[in-house]
Amino acid sequence: MNRLLTLGAQNGASDIHFRPGDPPTYRVNGMLRTLKGERLGAADTREVALTLITDPAVQKDIDRLQEYDGSYSVPGVSRFRANVYRQRGSLSVIMRIIPAEVPTIDSLGLPPVLKTIASSERGLVLVTGATGSGKSSTLAAMIDHINRNESLHILSIEDPIEFLHKNIKSSISQREIGTDTASFNVALRAALRQDPDVILVGEMRDTETIDIALKAAETGHLVFSTVHTTDAAKTISRLVSVFPAEEQTMVRIRLADSLMASVSQRLLPRADGKGRVVALEIMVQTQTIREYIRAQDKTVGLKDVIEKGRSNYGMQSFDQHLSEMYKAGLIAIEVAKSAASNPADFERALNFE
Repeated sequence: MNRLLTLGAQNGASDIHFRPGDPPTYRVNGMLRTLKGERLGAADTREVALTLITDPAVQKDIDRLQEYDGSYSVPGVSRFRANVYRQRGSLSVIMRIIPAEVPTIDSLGLPPVLKTIASSERGLVLVTGATGSGKSSTLAAMIDHINRNESLHILSIEDPIEFLHKNIKSSISQREIGTDTASFNVALRAALRQDPDVILVGEMRDTETIDIALKAAETGHLVFSTVHTTDAAKTISRLVSVFPAEEQTMVRIRLADSLMASVSQRLLPRADGKGRVVALEIMVQTQTIREYIRAQDKTVGLKDVIEKGRSNYGMQSFDQHLSEMYKAGLIAIEVAKSAASNPADFERALNFE
């Protein structure tokens, strides 16, 4: 198993699949590539799962296990985020490769405005996108920027811990769900008594977690988290919809006051076939943005406000960034159109330029 993990890390894989009935499979540049060799059996994947599970009680009851999250490390190679799940009665394992080195905003090619966002004194910063869109890397890069430039206490709550941060200028505490704490909301409630300046919550999963994260932002902390949404408007709608109808107006007001920035991202194949490139929508808090978040009928129009805020605030819509990347030869026109908010409008805009 370690040899397969090492080979995957050395060949640029992002994920490694162990499933009964197939040889091990790598995801490289977004595409699945099955290795040549023998197909894995249910006994093989069960052994892989037993290697990854550290909880003796879970190991003992493995034949009734349905899903399990954890992490794994191959010294000198990389760390891995692991998910064990049962399908068709047998265990399968998916492992995400986490680079040993913490990425920086510059090394990821992210816009400089993310450094400004990371330097906010307080408020809520959300990184959104589908699974596998690079949210964890972007968050890690912003935490790294704080760590290199400010003397603060940074507290992260993750499931599982991904990038391992070393203290540079800041002091960093990293807590893992299941190992160090029971759940996001329990850890976040306790975090407010642990003298944090910056709090990273791996994911906004439920009403209580969102509510406590907002309270932390409202009381002077800088809070980072992720949401599985595709753009700023959908992020606002998703967070509001989690709450009961009678609380939603107040939640909109709280979000309008606390949400400092929303960074939504998608990974797209490069035109030269050498990997993928990230497309970003970036929304930064302004008075107009606050008004559009407060009013439910205006939220859908956030895209227009974002586009108008590019020169003054560093904001950008997906379509603006896609157009820029297409003109630079980074992505093909077909890729740009398929990722655009409205492909027909996007193509028309290109033709008018």
